[in-house]
Amino acid sequence: MKDFAYAAPATLARAAALWREAPEASRFLAGGTDLLGLMKDFIVEPSRVISLAAIPELRGIREEGGTLVIGAMTPLGEVIASPLARARCPALIQAAAGIKSPQLRNMATLGGDLLQRPRCWYFRRGFGLLGLRDGKPLVLEGDDRFHAILGNAGPAKFVSPSSVAPALVAAGAELSVWSGEGLRRLAARDLYRAPEGEGESEFTLAGGEILVSVRLPAPRPASATYEVRQRRSLDWPVAAASACLELEGGRVAGARLVLGQVAPAPWLVDVTSLLAGKPLDEEAAKAAAAAALKDATPLQGNGYKVQVAEVAARRALLLAAGQAG
Repeated sequence: MKDFAYAAPATLARAAALWREAPEASRFLAGGTDLLGLMKDFIVEPSRVISLAAIPELRGIREEGGTLVIGAMTPLGEVIASPLARARCPALIQAAAGIKSPQLRNMATLGGDLLQRPRCWYFRRGFGLLGLRDGKPLVLEGDDRFHAILGNAGPAKFVSPSSVAPALVAAGAELSVWSGEGLRRLAARDLYRAPEGEGESEFTLAGGEILVSVRLPAPRPASATYEVRQRRSLDWPVAAASACLELEGGRVAGARLVLGQVAPAPWLVDVTSLLAGKPLDEEAAKAAAAAALKDATPLQGNGYKVQVAEVAARRALLLAAGQAG
């Protein structure tokens, strides 16, 4: 990889100042499980890497006035082991535990997973987020087995790779972001965007902004994540779904369903109107899953993902309902 300078600031202010010194040549480093691979493949070539590991407020799990706060630099292994997190958001624990490698769980961080770059093989081979060569989209001419089936009308055909994003979006999580001038908040679902042009980012963070923490509000009574993988060992899901439910007297009062690995951003579906007042049984879950995929527009080689995503959605809903029961 290209030679680079390494900095390990102890405060957010210092980290932001280091970025401002060379914004085009700098990258923030979390656990490194994604960035270092991108650097080895010369997809990104920073001259300076700014580690966030020494900034204390970026790590830890605590409650603040009923809100669960998880530092962005908290390793996923610590999230999985946390009694607070397990009680507050089972869907998050199931999503993080789906990463089967102990090494990855102990090095990868919550914020790093949220900001993971796409696994699209065109992007990983240097053709950019939109997979263009000579202005032509390689995805439409080549292998698109694992690309988007939703939200793919524009030039972005990759899928958001984050394991934990669907669970956090379904739970209504907020993110705290350091902008250099203080903290700002945004909904987890607003972290992502589908780029329309080459050079645009898939994230809404401004250059130099740092993800500080994830904030989970008072819990919905039940949540679950279900992923479909080709292999049970280390692998990325073909499709995933996270569901958060509110049930009253055994009937649905509120429901949020988020699909993962099927669109350039976590795909939020409000199925409350479809399920409200009904018991969430097999028939209702199947109808909701079908509704969530009704607008799917598969590409040439990934039509199978529609059925796989429906299965993930149906099982996530039933698992969440079973928890409530």
